[in-house]
Amino acid sequence: MTRSHGRVGEPPPLPEPLAVPVLDSHAHLDLMDVDVDEALAAARSVGIDVVVQVGVDLPSSRWSAEVASRYDDVHAAVALHPNEAGRGAATDEALREIEQLAALPQVKAVGETGLDFFRTETAEGHRLQEESFRAHIAIAKRTGTTLVIHDRDAHDDVVRVLLEEGAPERVVLHCFSGGPELARTCAEHGWYASFAGPVTFKANHDLRAAVQALPVELLLVETDAPFLTPMPFRGRPNAPYLVPLTVRSLAETTGRDLDALCAAIADNGRRAFSF
Repeated sequence: MTRSHGRVGEPPPLPEPLAVPVLDSHAHLDLMDVDVDEALAAARSVGIDVVVQVGVDLPSSRWSAEVASRYDDVHAAVALHPNEAGRGAATDEALREIEQLAALPQVKAVGETGLDFFRTETAEGHRLQEESFRAHIAIAKRTGTTLVIHDRDAHDDVVRVLLEEGAPERVVLHCFSGGPELARTCAEHGWYASFAGPVTFKANHDLRAAVQALPVELLLVETDAPFLTPMPFRGRPNAPYLVPLTVRSLAETTGRDLDALCAAIADNGRRAFSF
């Protein structure tokens, strides 16, 4: 099964496998240009034993739940992406279906939801995003699922809304893009921060400083495949099998033993997504 809407180009080679398996906490298998079986087999071959498949609208959320029902090593997250919400997609009917999907046993998270002030620039779009974000927070609480947050150029407002609504028990800031201050806020509230390929980019000093400011028990890793491919393959198609490149970068940044860091990330993933 393939939904081919992602990046195209020569896939990077398989990296050196990890000795201790970890998860890819955020991927879009539906946007990759390979079959799901092939993508998961490549991931397993390098030590990626779980993939969290994330929906961004109703079709991809339905697809995520369906795929997670067929693979033991895939868990689903379902939501209306903030940019979709900013265009009016978060109707009462759509939110009801997201809640129905979130109640399925293979769905471990509500996300990705949140705020994106980069692609949605109008005040009305921001208002619609915030309404949707608040609704998704409520759904995560009612269904007992993890909340997965998309936060782009909106750090202060994401934190504000979370505190106003009261955060669910488990929160993951996906593709963490803040600096040490936001990392310290995550530490204060027990929110997980998931780092993707950009943490490997040479210019992203603030991201690496955030990793150092975050307690290791709140650290996750992801691909956001097929996007945000880590160095040295930036710009080429991303996939769960490339997680080891980012994990090795995180080990270098933190000065931690690679195997010990992988074990910590694996434990964090099980706690963060309750599997």
